[in-house]
Amino acid sequence: MVRYRRPVRTIVRVTDRVQETPSTVTLRFPYAPPALPGQFVMVWFPGDDELPMSLSYTDGPSKGITVKVMGETSRHVQSVAPGTQVGIRGPYGNRFDLSPRRILVVAGGSGAAVLAPAAEAARARGAEVTVALGATRASELLFRDRFRAMGARVEVATDDGSEGHAGFVTTVAESELARGEFEAVWTCGPEVMMRKVIAAAEPLGVPVHCSMERHMKCAIGMCDACALGPFHVCTDGPVFPAERLKGVPDFGRFHRDSSGRRVPF
Repeated sequence: MVRYRRPVRTIVRVTDRVQETPSTVTLRFPYAPPALPGQFVMVWFPGDDELPMSLSYTDGPSKGITVKVMGETSRHVQSVAPGTQVGIRGPYGNRFDLSPRRILVVAGGSGAAVLAPAAEAARARGAEVTVALGATRASELLFRDRFRAMGARVEVATDDGSEGHAGFVTTVAESELARGEFEAVWTCGPEVMMRKVIAAAEPLGVPVHCSMERHMKCAIGMCDACALGPFHVCTDGPVFPAERLKGVPDFGRFHRDSSGRRVPF
């Protein structure tokens, strides 16, 4: 497990803003501290809250976050323009193991944001990467062209059938697992989806790593907001092997709201 041990906290100016889908934007900014695929930063928008954001671009001095509108603060991101100052601290957390040579990436919705840089890093090391990419509709498919540009084979699923398989991306993942000999599965998206991915891969003996998304307030394991059974997602994750998650009753069944209350999905 590799972490960047001395997180930085600073103010940066947004250099670029890209509308990726109708509900998702990417913000790029100069940020020199090294980051690894799978890690996250805490992002503060002046006058608003601080949010945990997976890094969707990790290489070089220019980093990036890709944000889907989920609530009031993330909706604020839609109005952020180049030149806007934002606070960044991090990076935090662990990363994906890049050693497997044949990888199946299963991305649900905005989960593609954390998986894209990991897939790029694996491809740069010569790995074969297949991507099962899911969204509610064709216009919401995140980083489809980016995955293809890196040389990954991309299979698409949309809930409404507007592109690719009509239905859930887990069906595509199951088909790929049945026909391929993968050394690893990386997945990020709704927890119910990731539970199904684990269930499909387990009988085949394919290890699964899940990137978890939970409420985070401190990112250093102090506030308990991101508690997941005996783990804190911010310090023990956000990337977890399936073996650690299977014994956690909350996984895929309960989450915690902004007040810390345990509520069902």
